[in-house]
Amino acid sequence: MKKVITVGVFDYFHLGHLRLFENAKKCGDYLIVAVQDGNSILKTKPDANILYTTEQRIDLVKALRVVDEVIVYQDVDKILQKVDFDVFAVGGDQNHEGFQRAISWCHENGKEVVKLSRTPGICSSKIKNQLETLK
Repeated sequence: MKKVITVGVFDYFHLGHLRLFENAKKCGDYLIVAVQDGNSILKTKPDANILYTTEQRIDLVKALRVVDEVIVYQDVDKILQKVDFDVFAVGGDQNHEGFQRAISWCHENGKEVVKLSRTPGICSSKIKNQLETLK
């Protein structure tokens, strides 16, 4: 069985997240989604406006048929070293330093890395900005 992992915050859940999961699942047989812990988000982005708790985001992702397993992580480059997987599916906007370290680790350890395209016209930042203008 070929296991695929993808990671993210998945707050303000939207169609782009669902498409990421669907496309990631096409890379293998079993999809693991790692949801970033809320406290670790605030360490790197202290001004982040997180809509859902970590537990709520886990529940949202677990409810999707395409997802086989949900785990929590603090740092992307560290969680990959602890999970049994074959393919790391990376979203089009996931390119910060932690992802660069994670991708390097995958290459050094024989893991496949697949970069998936973003869903056109949809992003969490845009949704957050639209919600702010409604206030």
